[in-house]
Amino acid sequence: MEFKISSKAKTLTIALMVIGLLFTGIGVWMETFNHHGEHMGLRLMANLLVDSFFFFAIGLGALFFLALQYATETGWYASVKRVIEAVTGFMPYGVGLMILTLLVITFMDGAHIYVWMDPEHVKHDSLIEGKSMFLNKGFFWIRTAVYMAVYIIFWNGFRKRSLEEDRVGGTDLHFKNYKKGATFLVLFAVFSSTSAWDWLMSIDVHWFSTLFGWYVFAGMWCSAMIIIVTLTLYLKKQGYLPKVNESHIHDLGKWTFAISFLWSYLWFSQFMLIWYANIPEETTYHLTRIEDFKAMYFGMFIINFAFPMLLLMSRDAKRHAGILTFVGFVVLCGHWVDAYLMVMGGSMGKNAYIGFMEIGLAVLFLGFFINRILNNLTKAPLTPVNHPFLDESIHHEI
Repeated sequence: MEFKISSKAKTLTIALMVIGLLFTGIGVWMETFNHHGEHMGLRLMANLLVDSFFFFAIGLGALFFLALQYATETGWYASVKRVIEAVTGFMPYGVGLMILTLLVITFMDGAHIYVWMDPEHVKHDSLIEGKSMFLNKGFFWIRTAVYMAVYIIFWNGFRKRSLEEDRVGGTDLHFKNYKKGATFLVLFAVFSSTSAWDWLMSIDVHWFSTLFGWYVFAGMWCSAMIIIVTLTLYLKKQGYLPKVNESHIHDLGKWTFAISFLWSYLWFSQFMLIWYANIPEETTYHLTRIEDFKAMYFGMFIINFAFPMLLLMSRDAKRHAGILTFVGFVVLCGHWVDAYLMVMGGSMGKNAYIGFMEIGLAVLFLGFFINRILNNLTKAPLTPVNHPFLDESIHHEI
């Protein structure tokens, strides 16, 4: 069945982008009027990094999930494969936005998000100077280029082979995806951590955590699962995906529930170990966020942990469209706040706050994100034609 974007959906995405631009403009004007643009460059660049990373990470999390299904030769997911692929289809746009944002930050003197990029600052800070063989502009961009090239190459390969499988059938392409999926998981195991160090952890350049990469990964995976299950429910409501049954929804709900607990476990492990050791150079990350964003910091953890635990525990809840959508929306907002705190806590500190600019840019990116995903759905049948596990997926029952 071919998907067609409804006029209502088109209007919604356009409205979101227009409202986002309007709110962003109001935020820029208020920053200029009230503070004479004192933190304008820094605040704008930091917000762009928050949103470009957050939505890029959702696409990347979906790409990881797709590769995981290939590598494990999972059968049940075949009926929702095109939904997952639609979310991964944001990758080219997400990569472009991330590269553009990082380029502007790198070459805009007023941003100062990555203080290790300032030679004068490095000269007067022996700790940063000791990390300069790794944290320097040249090597940073080499690593970034490698990450992005690998992600785009694998995304493009998975997509091409998926569409070709519809045309030629057989199992050759399936086994090729199996091998490529396993290869991607090996590369992703390294790159998901090192890219988190580069793009996020290095904002707090004096601080490090061996759990940080896994923590960021869990957040992107959880956000991706929320988008996948929400999009599946939307398509079902519109009369698409007739082969998707309650068991598929239940499995997607279980993944969302499980990854929320994984994220919560990593947040608590990182916080508890640092709190217990009480070493000044380790506690600085949490102290900054507790002192400047106490309610937001702990509130974000409670939302991302308690909502799935309390509302998605039962079997029926994982099959209920209303509960899944509500919990998904709340938790997705919670993970956006998590990304906001990771960037703003180290770049702006006590000068950061959520205003028109923050809301406007988030809504603008959201509108563009939804628009691209819906557009991706129109480019292939919603049910794969010749997937070798399609029959198993159609008869999936739990």
